[in-house]
Amino acid sequence: MMKQKFKKGDHVRWNSEAGYVSGTIIKVHTSDFDYKGHRHRASQEEPQYEIKSDKTDHIAAHKGTALSKTK
Repeated sequence: MMKQKFKKGDHVRWNSEAGYVSGTIIKVHTSDFDYKGHRHRASQEEPQYEIKSDKTDHIAAHKGTALSKTK
């Protein structure tokens, strides 16, 4: 299966502890970064995305495999 690449501004959804959440990608990381005290691994091949939730101001960081694009 082809890994889906996303870009800043894409609207995506993901499954969280509280069910599905949707939001807009605000940043694409292509190198390792620290977020909320945790080291996240990211590369050109496997970027991680910062997503701002639609419902709250919460920012989440996810790999592309956790995301699906919405309209």
